[in-house]
Amino acid sequence: MALSDICDVRLLRPETAGAAAQTLLLVLVGTAIGLGTAGWLAGLAFTAATWALLTRALRRTWPRPFGPANGVTMARTTLVGGVTALVADAFVSPQPVGLLVGLTTVALVLDAVDGQVARRTGSESALGARFDMEADAFLILVLSVYVALSLGPWVLLIGAMRYAFVAAARVLPWLNGPLPPSMARKTVAAMQGIVLLAASAGIMPSPAAYTAVLAALALLVWSFGRDIRWLWRVRVSDGATAPAAVRRAERERVSPV
Repeated sequence: MALSDICDVRLLRPETAGAAAQTLLLVLVGTAIGLGTAGWLAGLAFTAATWALLTRALRRTWPRPFGPANGVTMARTTLVGGVTALVADAFVSPQPVGLLVGLTTVALVLDAVDGQVARRTGSESALGARFDMEADAFLILVLSVYVALSLGPWVLLIGAMRYAFVAAARVLPWLNGPLPPSMARKTVAAMQGIVLLAASAGIMPSPAAYTAVLAALALLVWSFGRDIRWLWRVRVSDGATAPAAVRRAERERVSPV
């Protein structure tokens, strides 16, 4: 009997490999710092949710290959799971800031890599854009939770804004309309992660961190407001055909910021 007949090919599926990598990272973090119950529960819940959502998405896009860019996003998602576990444990006991900052830094760097890999390999897809978007949004949410522990609950507005927009779009379908390309939107989106990372690292005095995060939130509100105003004026109908450049911007955007 051939080896391929013995091995279950499902073990090689990307969502299964991602769950295995996530579990391994949690074990390594737990071994290194003694991850508590809250951290384990949050990390495992993140792993299960990622596996379930990715399995469902891949079934819809089969037999399209997973692609190298999605592999990069998968690695970034694994790091986000580690950050999630550390932040959950921070509610119970102090966590090593260096480890949290290290995982977050690599995750933010990889955010600039997967898009380039997709374009260079011609593997851009709706799945990849959505996968990238959800990884970014959840990392910002988790970082805002961590920074809120020191600066106050108002910081949660940064992480919650994208999810509030998605919820509003279910009631107001015109919010689902495509947006034109915008360098300002991309810049503001990137700033959120950088500013929250700096605030998490504790490299700034408290007043400076407060000011920087507040400025990032103000820019985020401005950017969301600008895009909502544009969508209101255009009132793009659901399913309407948009120009190719606008559709490409919609696939690439992390959130309407």
